[in-house]
Amino acid sequence: MTDAATDPTLLRPHAEQQYAHELAALARLDDRPRPPSWQLSPWAVVTYLLGGELSDGTVVTPKYVGPRRLMEVAVATLATDRALLLLGVPGTAKTWVSEHLSAAISGTSTRLVQGTAGTSEDAVRYGWNYARLLAEGPSADALVPSPIMTAMRDGAIARIEELTRIPADVQDALITILSEKTLPVAELGIEVQANKGFNVIATANDRDRGVNELSSALRRRFNTVVLPLPASEEDEVAIVTRRVEQLGSALELPALPTAADEIRRVVTVFRELRQGVTTDGRTKLKSPSGTLSTAEAISVVTGGLALSAHFGDGILRSADIAAGILGSVVKDPVADRVVWSEYLEAVVRERPEWADFYRACREITG
Repeated sequence: MTDAATDPTLLRPHAEQQYAHELAALARLDDRPRPPSWQLSPWAVVTYLLGGELSDGTVVTPKYVGPRRLMEVAVATLATDRALLLLGVPGTAKTWVSEHLSAAISGTSTRLVQGTAGTSEDAVRYGWNYARLLAEGPSADALVPSPIMTAMRDGAIARIEELTRIPADVQDALITILSEKTLPVAELGIEVQANKGFNVIATANDRDRGVNELSSALRRRFNTVVLPLPASEEDEVAIVTRRVEQLGSALELPALPTAADEIRRVVTVFRELRQGVTTDGRTKLKSPSGTLSTAEAISVVTGGLALSAHFGDGILRSADIAAGILGSVVKDPVADRVVWSEYLEAVVRERPEWADFYRACREITG
């Protein structure tokens, strides 16, 4: 059987599969105190996230580029009885950080509840095998544990994605779990008590205020860490470059060493429109309705790589990224199109070195 960590047929291995060698090296060399049931010490978890070189020469690649203190606070929270809420605008690596935290602490990132408007209480607490329930009545064998119940039994981390997308009454099912560390099963007259090491990492989009806001009772059970957008252009270029290389390898796209200039151009466009001012600070700009996140920049460049590889000459050019940028910027077909047209004429057109990009954008914009 092929090892999942090296299986070339997997489109996206889990963090614990893709970085198994780094996690193994950290575990082998980690001599610091570990909280109960943790695979690594808090120091080693932060090293796994931020990267570094180990004493045996193993290079740990950075998974998160940002303030070290934020990751230290997040990891320290999970070593207590408080749950962790990762909050931020779309594209600030909340899910990415959640996955890698869970992989480093518990050895698996798959105890996951995906929050949507249709998420039911069963996904948070437990459900039933209805065939067995009808045949045998309520029993332990008919019980279908949720990922959270499984994590409680295993003393591990459970993940909840998009917590504020979950209906308020389902959210409230978490209160007893997080405060009492127990999950009653009323039908069987029993309860599942959490073993040491259990905790919850939830993510929420702060653009979702007013969707299903957290009650004050539930919010008190979380320590909130706000993940910011990359502080500098260089940080954002580095993040986009690294993720595009990883995605390109998974998608078997040809290596394109000439992509650096276009990556920087995409990042510059996104940052200027996001911040409402040009890089030199001379021109004020209108911002579009969308977020223009780092994740969207990664998507634009990856799409451009696919175009250049399959329909171009193998060199990433302005024409390959123009349509992707237009799709990211123009979410509102009226207001955002005005913002984009003004940016093209006031900024892009005035940069001689961007002449090819201006022509490509004008051609695709119409």
